Amino acid sequence: MSDIIAQVSSAIQQEMGLQLPGMITEEELLRILALKIKALLERDTEAFFQLMYRLDIQEHKLYDAMNTGDAPQAIAHLIYLRQIEKVQSRRDNRPGYNEEDADLKW
Repeated sequence: MSDIIAQVSSAIQQEMGLQLPGMITEEELLRILALKIKALLERDTEAFFQLMYRLDIQEHKLYDAMNTGDAPQAIAHLIYLRQIEKVQSRRDNRPGYNEEDADLKW
C-alpha cells in the first residue's frame, strides 16, 4: 500500500468512524466508502450533508456527483480525491519546508 493511500485511509477512518483493514487497496477503500455514503443517504441525509461540509467537498462537485447513475460511488471518489489533496497540502506546506529555498537552508 502506498504511503498516500495509507494516509488517506487513516484520515477517512477518523473523519467517518470507519474500521478499515491495515492493508487496503484504493479500490477496496472506495467500495467501503461508497457503502457508507449509500447508508448515510438512505438513513440520515442531515448527517451526510454535515459530513460533506466537514470534509470540505465543494457544493457544485457534490451536486454533479449526486446526479450520476451511481451517486455513492461518485461521492466516494470525491471524498477520496479531497483527502489526497489534504494529505499533499500538509506534506507540501509543513513548517520549515519551502522547496524554492531548499538550497538556502543550512
